[in-house]
Amino acid sequence: MHIIYEDNHLFVVNKPSGFLTQPSGTDQENLQDAAKQWIRQKYHKKGNVFLEPVHRLDKAASGIVVFARTSKALSRLMGAIRNRQVKKTYHAWVEGMPPSQEGTLEHYLVHDNYKSRVVSKETSNAKQALLHYRILKREADRTLVEIDLETGRYHQIRSQFAEVGCPIVRDTKYGSRVSGKGQGICLHHFRMEIPHPISNKLLKFEGKGPGKGPRD
Repeated sequence: MHIIYEDNHLFVVNKPSGFLTQPSGTDQENLQDAAKQWIRQKYHKKGNVFLEPVHRLDKAASGIVVFARTSKALSRLMGAIRNRQVKKTYHAWVEGMPPSQEGTLEHYLVHDNYKSRVVSKETSNAKQALLHYRILKREADRTLVEIDLETGRYHQIRSQFAEVGCPIVRDTKYGSRVSGKGQGICLHHFRMEIPHPISNKLLKFEGKGPGKGPRD
């Protein structure tokens, strides 16, 4: 397990692709249980270990996941997310070329059948999805983009880039022509900025180490 940061209130991990963030009621491996077991062994804790994810990351994606180690930390961090005090930056390889060197994508999404769909603003239950991107480099028929999220909708990045004709590489659920069974999709939660739940100091984490950034 690649641990980025740890104190009495936070536990920050770089998740590999293929891992669920939380238990799903199946026997699939998940990051939350693995992290709890790590804490239990390191500190010789008996009984329950409080550890809850502040946000989620798709199983097929890799990168930073922040856990709260106390209920107070969880409440304050969830409040920071609601108040947009948290900044998330992703790197993704996408097929083709986005509309411009840098820009903003705005759509309205609905979540159904384990997928996100772009719909009209007037659609019932539609939620605004907003992100900003810039191109970092281009190789052959794919492009590396850096993405800053303003909203955190289900499969937002995957759905929005697919909508503009640039699905994330290996994301066959959203139209990628590149198959990569077992490799995960080329989407990585690279950087996260978040206020500490107790000191309020701004913390900046980067998902370095194994799995840093999408690779072929």
